[in-house]
Amino acid sequence: MILILLPTSDYDPTESSVVWQAMRQAGIEVRFATPHGLPAYADSRLVNIGFGPLNPLLMTRDTDLAHYNRMIEDKWFRQPMAYADVDFDQYDGLLVPGGHAKGMRSLLESEQAQRIALHFFKADKPVAAVCHGVLLLARTIDPDTRRSVLHGRKVTALLASTMELPAWVITAPWLGRYYRTYPQTVEAEVTGALASPAHFQRGPLLALRDSADEPHRGFVVRDGQLLTARWPGDCHRFAAEWVRLLIGKRI
Repeated sequence: MILILLPTSDYDPTESSVVWQAMRQAGIEVRFATPHGLPAYADSRLVNIGFGPLNPLLMTRDTDLAHYNRMIEDKWFRQPMAYADVDFDQYDGLLVPGGHAKGMRSLLESEQAQRIALHFFKADKPVAAVCHGVLLLARTIDPDTRRSVLHGRKVTALLASTMELPAWVITAPWLGRYYRTYPQTVEAEVTGALASPAHFQRGPLLALRDSADEPHRGFVVRDGQLLTARWPGDCHRFAAEWVRLLIGKRI
């Protein structure tokens, strides 16, 4: 059984539901945890408000929204547990989706969420994170080493120069810091947690959105039991690789 950590709100619908759908299709049971045990919904701008003329570039695709709409009807989505109530021994793997709006901070800054992530690393169980979700892992400190659990690992996450900063620049005139969750970029903070800057893998120079029919367009990094991806455009490949990792572990 796999645990998905969600914030109170504002996560990315693609990064959560495409992977959820792939796990369900593979017969893998999934449960959810939120800060207070209440159902948590994705960033409304990515679900229905949109970005006006920038919708083709920034809005969630209809096929991925269909996955999200199925996920929020799932009984376990509607009955999540609180972070504090997670029984580690019940779960074989952990998924941490991303998102950039303010509600994500309830996950990324949660000591309880970091405690959950630490358990999965110390138990050498599969962990997957995408986009801002990788920040939670970067901030999770192993008390035995006093370093991030990502220290010594190869990972990827949201890229600064081609993803996070351009999205902020083109939307800042009317959305302000909507695309800047923190003053420091995701790439900079994650890289700072690694043993070497070279361990941050950027992928192809031109990032193309993948799809169910063309998952090869996505980019992921696997390092042992850890799987990371950069943005929603990697999520079909991310989902396929995650399911492959889980099936290999006979979950």
